[in-house]
Amino acid sequence: MVRKCLLVVLVSLSGACTAAPPEPVTPGRTTPWTPPTLVNQQARAQGVLHFVRDVVDARTVELADGTTVRIAQLAAPAPCWAEDALSFARTTLVSSAVRVSPVLSGDVHLALEDGTDYALLAVRQGVLRAEGADGGLLPTAEVEAAAADRGLWGPPCDGQAAAPPAAPTSPETTTPPPATTAPRPTTTAPPRPPARTCAVAYRVTGQWPGGFQADVTVRNTDAAPVSGWNVRWTFPGGQAVTEMWNAASRQYGATASAANVHYNAQIPAGGSVRIGFNGSVRGENAVPDAFTLNGRPCSVE
Repeated sequence: MVRKCLLVVLVSLSGACTAAPPEPVTPGRTTPWTPPTLVNQQARAQGVLHFVRDVVDARTVELADGTTVRIAQLAAPAPCWAEDALSFARTTLVSSAVRVSPVLSGDVHLALEDGTDYALLAVRQGVLRAEGADGGLLPTAEVEAAAADRGLWGPPCDGQAAAPPAAPTSPETTTPPPATTAPRPTTTAPPRPPARTCAVAYRVTGQWPGGFQADVTVRNTDAAPVSGWNVRWTFPGGQAVTEMWNAASRQYGATASAANVHYNAQIPAGGSVRIGFNGSVRGENAVPDAFTLNGRPCSVE
């Protein structure tokens, strides 16, 4: 009898110790109050990574959220170079992560994920001209591009410089030539192709149902070394990178890119870097036919 009483007392004490105290109820509140957290709080778009969905022209882009922004301090694309400028912008920006920061004019500064200023890159490559930049790096980059005949500074645009005014003619020079003098035929030199500073070899090294393996070798054919690189191409047959070595991969839609890792950021003049990856494929495993290195087109080997 004594044991049964002790057991009842112990069970009662145990239940009293483990029972949670009732939650206080505040009049008018239907759900318990919880402290605020940073989860789901809205952040300013400035400085946050965005993805570029499309390019309207070489200085206007559409972000993944549907916002269209224009990049500050860039002039409208020259008509004679508009197609090349659009190709450069799409190769450099589409499916890339970028940071945007607004300026007073309502336009934005746009930087690539590695910190490269897009406006400076476009002006330096001769893709666009600077506008509204009284000083700083943009005017210097424009002078360098003009001195090297890059992009629109070379044929067929030649910098869009106005033709010099015709020299005044004297009465002696207005006399028409003799009728027997045949007019001199004029010849127009064909536009020179843009210099290629890189070459890419893409090889499929293995293939199986639904998948394949490939090697990409990138050669620096320029006289200057490359410090930090990003190679981009567009798959023509629905391929997708599943894993990559010797580079960091990123893919948005059909456009894939491979960026250097810490141990192979330098490509010396005349040197090369080799990338390998496994991929998935739906249908024919067609080989990409165009590559860029840091936004500049490469020849295909």
